[in-house]
Formats: sequence, C-alpha cells, structure tokens
Amino acid sequence: MHPSPKTLLIAAILLVASVSIAQEATPSADAALRARFSYDNSGFAQPGSVMHVCFAVSKDGDYRIVRSLDDGQTQRLHGKMPKEEFRQLNKLLENAELRSLSGDHGGLLIRQESERFAAEVPFGDRWREDGHGTKSLEPESWRLRWLNADGEEPFPSPVANVVDWLKRFEPKHAKRFENTEFPDVCPSGGLRLVQPSISENLRP
Repeated sequence: MHPSPKTLLIAAILLVASVSIAQEATPSADAALRARFSYDNSGFAQPGSVMHVCFAVSKDGDYRIVRSLDDGQTQRLHGKMPKEEFRQLNKLLENAELRSLSGDHGGLLIRQESERFAAEVPFGDRWREDGHGTKSLEPESWRLRWLNADGEEPFPSPVANVVDWLKRFEPKHAKRFENTEFPDVCPSGGLRLVQPSISENLRP
C-alpha cells in the first residue's frame, strides 16, 4: 500500500519544521551583559587599596563586583549603578582608542610586581556553520588582556582610565551575594582573583 499524497505532504511539512527547530538556538547567557572587567595588582599598594577586582555590568546598569583589598578581605556585592555613573562607564567603553586595542599584550611572564587588566565586551550572537550544514548561535566579544610586569608595559591611557574607574567605584546600597549565585563575574579566560602569594611564587 502506497502512502497517499496527503500523507506525504504532511510528512514533508513535519520534516521541514523539525529541521528549522533543530537549527534554532536560544541566545547566549551573556545576551544582557554590557561588559566584564578584571584588574589585579600583585605589587605593593597603599593601605586600603584594591588589589584584585572583577566587575560585570548588564545593559541596564545592574552590576556585580568581587574585590579583594590589601587586608585580604573579599567583598561580593551586587546592585544598580546610578545613571550618571553608568553613563560615564559607557563613555569609557565607547572610546575609539580603547576599541582599537585587542588581544594579549605584555607577555605571559609574571614578575615580582605586576598589574593585569582584562576586558570582555559582547557584541551579540552570530550564526555559525560547522561545515556539515549545522548552524548554531555563538557569542562574539571584543576582548583585551594587558600585563604590565615591573613597569615594562604601562597601560595605555584608555586602559588606565578604565582601571582608575574600577579602583574608584564604590558600591552604594549594594547587597552581598555568594560565589555560587554569580560565578561568572570575571571575563572569560581572564583574572580569577589570583592571590599575591601565588604571584610571588611565580617570580623568575
């Protein structure tokens, strides 16, 4: 018994629909993310200064910050940035000189004193094909990592401006959070709050 034309038509429609559904993908978890930053100072700092910090902010100004001070205490806070402060940060991020920088700078060797900066700014999701006809949504980002070891690779002015902003940022009306609540505050592949003692063990 041969299938009727109606049955074949229904099967064809279901096949096309299933292929379309298979190619659909949900947006990445970073769809609402504006930027992530990290800064690490393994040298000597003034009392009360920030030694390590990771900062993530969404497109609507919600932020999460994890930072360690020179006394060894670690703070994990989240809240909403004031509009003016958020505007200032966006101005720093849109700086053409900053966006002209990308990739890794300053080498990989960690010496006695070093400063490290990392940034990740998502562009959005983009369809990619694996060569076998399968498409998937993958996030695209602008990334920058800069290592200034013993003052040999000073931060360029647009990077220094972001670092200064990170150091000065003071959470207001913020709430504490646990590491398991927001585990992705640091840039992907960037700083993970390396402690000074670890950096000291890496001296040449």
